[in-house]
Amino acid sequence: MSLFTPASLGPVKVRNRLIRSATYEGLCDRSGVPTGHYVDLYRTLARGGCGTVITGFCFVSLQGRAIQPLQAGIDSDEKIDAFKPVADAVHRYQSRIFMQLAHCGKQTLSRYTHLPVVSATPGAARYFRERPRVLSTTELREIADQFILAAKRAFKAGFDGVQLHAAHGYLLHEFLLPSIGKRKDRYGPDPSTGISLQLLDEILTGIRQTCPRHFAVLIKISGATDSVPFDRVRFTRFIKELSHRELDGIEISYGTMQQALNIFRGESIPLDTILDHDRQYRQSSRCIRFVWKYCAAPFLSIGIRRFTPMYNLEYAAIAREHSALPVISVGGFRSADEMTRALTSGKTGFVAMSRPFVAEPDLAVKLESSSRWRSHCRNCNRCVVATGSELPTVCRYPATGKKG
Repeated sequence: MSLFTPASLGPVKVRNRLIRSATYEGLCDRSGVPTGHYVDLYRTLARGGCGTVITGFCFVSLQGRAIQPLQAGIDSDEKIDAFKPVADAVHRYQSRIFMQLAHCGKQTLSRYTHLPVVSATPGAARYFRERPRVLSTTELREIADQFILAAKRAFKAGFDGVQLHAAHGYLLHEFLLPSIGKRKDRYGPDPSTGISLQLLDEILTGIRQTCPRHFAVLIKISGATDSVPFDRVRFTRFIKELSHRELDGIEISYGTMQQALNIFRGESIPLDTILDHDRQYRQSSRCIRFVWKYCAAPFLSIGIRRFTPMYNLEYAAIAREHSALPVISVGGFRSADEMTRALTSGKTGFVAMSRPFVAEPDLAVKLESSSRWRSHCRNCNRCVVATGSELPTVCRYPATGKKG
């Protein structure tokens, strides 16, 4: 199996097994409408040879938007026409495009959404530190409808499918964690699995009733989190449950925003960039910056996982073993050799990347031209921690890519 062997994600045929994983762009206006730069980004990725691109997370409602000020949104019919040029630009280069749909749940702040923070369960997220209001049964039904309507809008805009963001601690992910056991309504956990798939099932049923079958539905999940790891038995049971749903692919990621740097593992903590741009921690005072850098930094490092190659492949392999659905592994792929080995080993059917495509939008062309190509992404994570600013997501440590 080659990186450049054609494949399928459910009904959608793709020209290679390379996927640009969802990445916040910072290229929309404040209401979530794509700008011309947003269109240009996806045109560039498709022209650069990436067979499938998944957009950065798009909010399905204003209450579910993130703290990032220039996030895309698909929460109203008025935005359909604004997304049509995005799909057209990607299709012009025979690539496919999926829109990632998300509700941030408790991982946002009311001062940015201008609405109460809501969640499946009580308790504030550590990074965000705002206590949410627990969603009622009726409200969760309404949120299911928001996802369904968002998918319908993506279809009308010409997208090939959607990806449901059920990873990284966002609202859909909450229902897959043990904390959901506090709920006693129909959205509470199944006694045999400890997982609630009710909300996901309502969303999937609604999308399948609203959109044609050639419109694909993917899901992104976290194989484990820092505080509540899935053991092999629990994760296997979860994958088997997903395999019975009308899904067209599963992307395996890691973690929650409680410890975001473990989702995007790097060589070190880019503290200067955090203090410059992070909306929760940015600081201009030299004195306070000094304290952060030389007193707090050692404690920040506790629990941070360092970068290792292909760090989610183990969980992708479990998913591949126990499901016939296409499996996508994201996290830690940097060289053509690593990607080829992951595919030929049978541990994953697709390779997804985020930061390498930020550094090199034409990475696919380079990988196809040389089996020894290695991305010049340095895993510095400066691109990641700057996303809270009003700047676009770009490589902040440009270098020259190399072979070998």
